[in-house]
Amino acid sequence: MANFNRVILLGNLTRDPELRTTPRGTAVCQFGMAVNRTYRTSDSGETQEETTFVDLEAWGKQAEIISKYVTKGNPLFVEGRLKFDSWESKEGEKRSKLKVIVENMQLMGGRSGGEGGQSSGSYAPAQRSNAPSSSNKPAPSDDIEEDVPF
Repeated sequence: MANFNRVILLGNLTRDPELRTTPRGTAVCQFGMAVNRTYRTSDSGETQEETTFVDLEAWGKQAEIISKYVTKGNPLFVEGRLKFDSWESKEGEKRSKLKVIVENMQLMGGRSGGEGGQSSGSYAPAQRSNAPSSSNKPAPSDDIEEDVPF
């Protein structure tokens, strides 16, 4: 029987990412995300919204990028896999948690503007001031940011 474990989420961070380092020097970042779903009820047609809260964990370079560029409230697109953790508390109680291990991610906010982090708005490409040419060739990209770390 085949197996498939893939999660794709687009949501807003519910808390600032916590960056830690393992004893071997690998960065690990833990954070939470809220993902909203809007739907209409079948009986009244009324619009409803439900929010799902998800715990996530990123490793290595992605952990460093998330902790540096994303703060509470910022949107983030992530792709990853589900992982089930179970442990015993100090009081002897069995605990468990389902979380998402981030394998790919895309920052969704704009550049930093003023106090703290990215803007929480959607990304929109820069507007070009030159008029489009009549040829079918695409214009060269002059809005590439050289300081982006990825």
